[in-house]
Parts: sequence; structure tokens; C-alpha cells
Amino acid sequence: MLKRGTFMKRMRIVTCLLIGTVVFLIFGCGKNEMNDIADDKTDIAATEVVSTDKVEQDAEAEDEDGQIRSYLTGRVTDPSIARKRPVAIMLNNLKAAQPMCGISRAEVVYESVVEGSITRLMGIFEDYADLEKIGSVRSCREYYVYFALEFDAIYAHYGQAAYAVELLEKEYVDNLSGLSAIGSTVFYRTSDRKSPHNVYASAEGIKAGIEKLGYDTEYRSTYEGKFKFAKDGELTTNKDGDNATYVAPGYLINKPWFEYNSEDMKYYRFQFEEPQIDELTGEQISYDNIVLQYCKCIQLDENDYLAFDCHSGGKIKYITGGKVVDGFWIRTVEGDDPDNHDEGVAKYYDNEGNEIVMNQGKTWICIIQDFAEDKVEIK
Repeated sequence: MLKRGTFMKRMRIVTCLLIGTVVFLIFGCGKNEMNDIADDKTDIAATEVVSTDKVEQDAEAEDEDGQIRSYLTGRVTDPSIARKRPVAIMLNNLKAAQPMCGISRAEVVYESVVEGSITRLMGIFEDYADLEKIGSVRSCREYYVYFALEFDAIYAHYGQAAYAVELLEKEYVDNLSGLSAIGSTVFYRTSDRKSPHNVYASAEGIKAGIEKLGYDTEYRSTYEGKFKFAKDGELTTNKDGDNATYVAPGYLINKPWFEYNSEDMKYYRFQFEEPQIDELTGEQISYDNIVLQYCKCIQLDENDYLAFDCHSGGKIKYITGGKVVDGFWIRTVEGDDPDNHDEGVAKYYDNEGNEIVMNQGKTWICIIQDFAEDKVEIK
């Protein structure tokens, strides 16, 4: 029997946001730290949100050729890709690991700081069957698991922080660990770089690992997606927003930024003072949407391990088409338990409570520490 086959779930949207009340359950986080993180409250309370009509979405999802909408990009896609569960892969973003392999094929990328102010990436891939080299792959941090759960993704990593072990062992987390018995099936090392920058995954290995562990390969029946996308032929222009042709999220080590190209309406990525290139293509990576998602954050120990509140909600900036608008995020709940946010998704809303309609295409999500807002530069 498949691991996830016994779950019967349904989704509902949380209709109010009390960001000051932090639902933040991380073992190793003491009472004083919890009080400290709750002190800095954002006043977006009791905001009514407008939910998406799923029946209408489903009716528009399939075209006359049997193609359906991707949950990751909103584009019409072959069902064999669009309804296959994606894989969320932890990616090494140190300078010694550049250029990465396969990152341009990730439909969604998350970036967040880890210890020492370096950033680590997580690429979410749905169309990767032909990739022989993805990575390099690094270890898990707990908050990335919560992000992966938003996409019903199978989570791939090589190692993990001690704080993530309890979450990785939850029945609803399907993960491919390089330090487990299937590690050598999914991952391999190359000789062109020094350890730990030489661990890679392949599509063939990922498929074999999923089969060995008996994970479901299709989205659960109740999954409705994270994003709300514009319809074919329509564009979200953020026309009432401020200019955003240059976006720097303020990370201290890799110092990344994005530059907008009005000709193709994409944001091109730079870091370490140069264009960020995919080794497999030799081309600079680019994205249609950028989301700056602000989360409360604390330091867990003297080794600078961090914990992000991925549940309570917060502010966002949605950037597309050379413009930026402000809004907020709320994590939905999954099933009948009002406290079960782990398998929910962070939905994005404007400040009037309307769900943000994103442009079809690829999305880069920067997780910003709530106290680092002044380091963000948009112009």
C-alpha cells in the first residue's frame, strides 16, 4: 500500500489573520524566545480574504487537446507532467558550488538564509525527466520542509540539521535523504569538485528512490495548488504599484539581485557580482514573478541555526512586469484539524483581501527575515 494512500483530506481557507499570535512550534525554541518573536507585531488583523472558486478553476483547467494547467506555472501542460508530484531539491548556493546544474528547470525556487548568513536554495521541479545532473545538493533545514509541503512535493536532501529530524519523520513528509538506505540510489558524487560541493541527483535516481519507498507519484486528490494565475492572454501588470526594475533582497553573502527586461518581461538573476548561470545551458536564469515573503525568525543556538515561522502569516511584496505591490500571506489549514497548518499552503493576498493573480510562468520566492526589511532594495 502506498504511504499516502490512506489520507482523506479537504482544504479550507483561513479567513482572518492574527499575525501577532504566533503559531510557532519548533522544538529547541524556549519560552523567552517565543515571547521575543511575538513582540514585533504586524497589524493586519481580521482581514477578510476572497477564496478562489475551485469549480470554475477546474472547468477551465483542461483544454480541447486534453492538456491541463500546471500548479507551478499556470501554463497548459501535458497531464503526465502537470499532475505528477514535483520534487523539491535542496541546492547548494555557496560560491564554490557555482554554477549550479539544472536550476533553470525549476518552476519555483525558494531562497532563504541559513546559518552564517549564507543562502540555500530549494528548486521545485515538475518537468525534470531528462535531467542527468541536478545540484549540487545540500542538507535540509526545517523551514524548507514546510515550503515543500505547500506543493505536495517529494523533498530531496543530502543530510539535515538536528532540528529537522522530527519533522522529516512525520508520516505526511515524503523525503529522499542522501544519508538513508536509498541515498546511493538517488544521489551520486562527481570528481570535478571537492566535497561537499559534488553531490548531485538524477531524474533516474529520483524515480528509483520514489519507487523503492513507495511514495505516491500523483498529487493527492484534495490538492488545489498554491498560486492563482492569470488566464491565457491576460497579464497582471501591478499598474498601481511602484517601479521594480531592480530588486535586491538584501542577503549579505551572495548579494543577489534581479534586473527586469521589458522586452521579454522577465527578471534576470545575478549573485556573487555576476550573472547566475545554469551549467547545463550556459545561460543566465530568469523568472516571471518574484515574491518577497516576510517571516518571523529566531536564532536557535550558538551555531546560528535559524527557525522561521512558516505558519502565522506576514507581509509580502509581489513583483512582476517591472512593478511591485504590497500584500500579505496566510497559511491555509488541511483537513478537519484547525491547528494543522503543516500541509497547508501560504496564499498571497493584496491589502484589500483579494487573492493575488500572478502571471503565468516561473516564480522565485525570497524568504526575508522580518527584522531585515530595511536591507531590501527595490527601484
